[in-house]
Amino acid sequence: MKKPLKLGIPKGSLQNATIALFKRSGWEINVSGRSYFPEINDNEIECAICRAQEMSRYVHSGTLDAGLTGKDWIAENASDVHVVEDLVYSKVSARPARWVLAVPYNSEIKELKDLEGKKIATELVEFTKKYFSDRNINVCVEFSWGATEAKVVSGLADAIVEVTETESTIRAHGLKILHEIMKTNTQLIVNHKAWQDSEKREKIEQIALLLKGALRGEKLVGLKMNVSNAALEKIVSMLPSLNAPTVSPLYQTDWFSVETVVKSDIVRELIPHLLKTGAEGIIEYPLNKVV
Repeated sequence: MKKPLKLGIPKGSLQNATIALFKRSGWEINVSGRSYFPEINDNEIECAICRAQEMSRYVHSGTLDAGLTGKDWIAENASDVHVVEDLVYSKVSARPARWVLAVPYNSEIKELKDLEGKKIATELVEFTKKYFSDRNINVCVEFSWGATEAKVVSGLADAIVEVTETESTIRAHGLKILHEIMKTNTQLIVNHKAWQDSEKREKIEQIALLLKGALRGEKLVGLKMNVSNAALEKIVSMLPSLNAPTVSPLYQTDWFSVETVVKSDIVRELIPHLLKTGAEGIIEYPLNKVV
């Protein structure tokens, strides 16, 4: 590659999760001190750390070739970028976050139209303005620098639009969710000019492939067990797999080694059933990537 790919890593709550995801994908990103340009074990990539809220603007302008940021901030900045891949991961859970409208439990506001003439505090200002404008509801939207939930509690706003994954912070402030504004997840985005560069495009596609593989591997585990010939057909019929389980005969016996890949959330139910059906020596192991 003539010039390294300039890749943006989101600063803040997603930073550690992003670096961990890259590590599972094969890239070591080393952030030292206050440096905004971390080292990476790939001579074809140069990393820069910037706020997720600003990432799409830098990618749009070409300051960065590619970066990871939320679908919400792409919409907020109305950035013209190419979305390469949806990557559902976060600091808390492997599910999309939600921007929601919340009000106090005792609020007289029961539905969106009740916000006519009211004040909303949020960091997602432009998107929120457009959302209510499209519904012909006149609201005053003010930017919140943080602690948005407290704006309602202290009477500085009538409602908030805030991002949540578990809803715990919203509930802890005595608020209730009235409406979901949008779902968001992390996206790998690229500048249109960089996407037309064959070498950079190939590198970006490599990153997308392995990040996606690491996320898929996180939700799956491998299972390996010994099964007698008498129980083999019944055991195999119980096993979900990507294609079909691998079955290999054990040396000079009528037993077999059976190996498969299953979703991690079914293992606790599956293993007891396998044991009762005749499987022995069951081994569960994590998967780094599934491509």
